[in-house]
Amino acid sequence: MEKEAFRCVECNEKAAELHRDYSNGILKITICESCQKPVDKYIEYDPVIILIDAILCKTQAFRHILFNTSLNIHWKLCVFCLLCEAYLRWSLLHGSEQSSDPADIIRYTKEWEFYGMFGLAALELSAFCGSVLWFLWAWVGRLQGGTVELSLLLRALLLSCYGKVLLIPAVIWEHDYSPLCLGLIKLFVLTSNSQAIRVILNSSRRLSLLAVCLGLLSETCAAQACKKLPWSIQDILTFL
Repeated sequence: MEKEAFRCVECNEKAAELHRDYSNGILKITICESCQKPVDKYIEYDPVIILIDAILCKTQAFRHILFNTSLNIHWKLCVFCLLCEAYLRWSLLHGSEQSSDPADIIRYTKEWEFYGMFGLAALELSAFCGSVLWFLWAWVGRLQGGTVELSLLLRALLLSCYGKVLLIPAVIWEHDYSPLCLGLIKLFVLTSNSQAIRVILNSSRRLSLLAVCLGLLSETCAAQACKKLPWSIQDILTFL
């Protein structure tokens, strides 16, 4: 990373380096000039500990991941989570219904319906991220005269959706899930989104919650609009 691209995980001040490498492989953690604490204590931690702190939505863990690492798996993570969500919706749509003939037209119809569920999940995520980015750009960038790095904010939003990986057990165990379980997963993801916004913008909890609520509203509106379309997925498949 370039100079002063790092951040202190305690006070959010910029830092030129996380540690100094001396001879014989000796490393010394850099001390923050502002708070007099280690710039990033997590560089000595096991990844499992970092993950646990991130699950607990600790600000320090989020700053370490978003500012002090070169973690660029957000797009892969996004596609993976969308696939899990699409399969879950697809399985909810059909339940335990199975076809006796694996080569019949019903099987291929259901396959296209899975692609439709993936597209719907991607549309909802786009509506959520787009509205959040637009709101923060308008509020912080225009009204308050601040600086909003949209690319960094988008990366933070996508990475903070890691909670959707919890859908994997629902996919593996098929019907061993409930609306309450899915609702708790959604709440956890939204909480992580809010914390990511706070860390990137160093803003108040109220602003991040407002942005997330606006994103959730846009996501819900996009889902309802798709349901009210005159042509359903089944109609399109019948036409094709």
